Amino acid sequence: MTAPSPGIIAAALKNDYYVSEDDYMDALAEALKIEYEAAVKHGLLLQIDAPDLALERHVSYADRPLVDFVAFVDRNVAKINQALVNVPRERVRLHVCWGNYESPHDQDVALREILPAILKADVGAVMLPFANPRHQHEIKVFRDLPLSPHQSLIAGVIDTCTNFVEHPEVVAERLERAAEAVGDPARVIAGTDCGFDTSAGMGRLTADVVWAKLKALGEGAAIASRRLFA
Repeated sequence: MTAPSPGIIAAALKNDYYVSEDDYMDALAEALKIEYEAAVKHGLLLQIDAPDLALERHVSYADRPLVDFVAFVDRNVAKINQALVNVPRERVRLHVCWGNYESPHDQDVALREILPAILKADVGAVMLPFANPRHQHEIKVFRDLPLSPHQSLIAGVIDTCTNFVEHPEVVAERLERAAEAVGDPARVIAGTDCGFDTSAGMGRLTADVVWAKLKALGEGAAIASRRLFA
């Protein structure tokens, strides 16, 4: 079950009532706490979608120093943790991305700059996009900035913004690179870069292409598993 992070709601719905942004974020965290706990209570795995943790660098923080944005990420992760206080971390995964849309993305913040803050999230898995051509190389960052001991990586190995259907061997190779960077193939899960339809009705990819991509994802994951766990 997907649910928004406090930060992405604050980015979309600006504060016109609370005295400070911190007060607004506290209120959002308390409201989302109910939603997060309900999802897990009903037996679902919770995915918190937090594109604000990367996307907002080239949106609302484009003209501000990097240190300000890193502080923003730290604050927003703390609010996520506040909302998850009663949720077992193994039941939660956190999705972070730079925006699921076609553009140059040459103003995206580097993963290395924000990963230390992201890894403070009290979640069992972190989901990041590594299939698109702007961020594929950043999988190597995990060699220097390892996951927390209780965390796994859901590596995006399927690009959700293109109609190219990845070959299963390409998927397998991407997963093998992720396993090498993380250091433990048992802590790597195959995923897509993001959703195939960021907003309902956008129809970026046709249904047959989406299913073909997911088929390639499964076949590539099977190939990688045979190699990595032989």
